[in-house]
Amino acid sequence: MRGYDQHQQKMFSYLSPESRVPQNHPLRPIRIIVDKALKELSPVFQELYARKGRPSIAPERLLRSLLLQILYSIRSERMLVE
Repeated sequence: MRGYDQHQQKMFSYLSPESRVPQNHPLRPIRIIVDKALKELSPVFQELYARKGRPSIAPERLLRSLLLQILYSIRSERMLVE
C-alpha cells in the first residue's frame, strides 16, 4: 500500500524548514520543479502499489531524499539520515 507524502512541520523542531532555509537558496527553485514532476508521476506511483497492506514510505519522499543525497554528494543513506 502506498504511503502518502505528508509534511510534518512541528515534529522535531519549533522552527519550520521554511524558516531555516534562506529565500535565495538554490534548492528552493529545484524543490518547485521536483514537486511538479512528482505530482505528475503520482498516478503512476499509485498503480505500482498494492491496494491492501501496510502503508509504505511515500515514493515522493524517497525520491526527494535521493536527490538531496546526489546534490550534496552524500556517500550513503546512513550519512544522509545523520
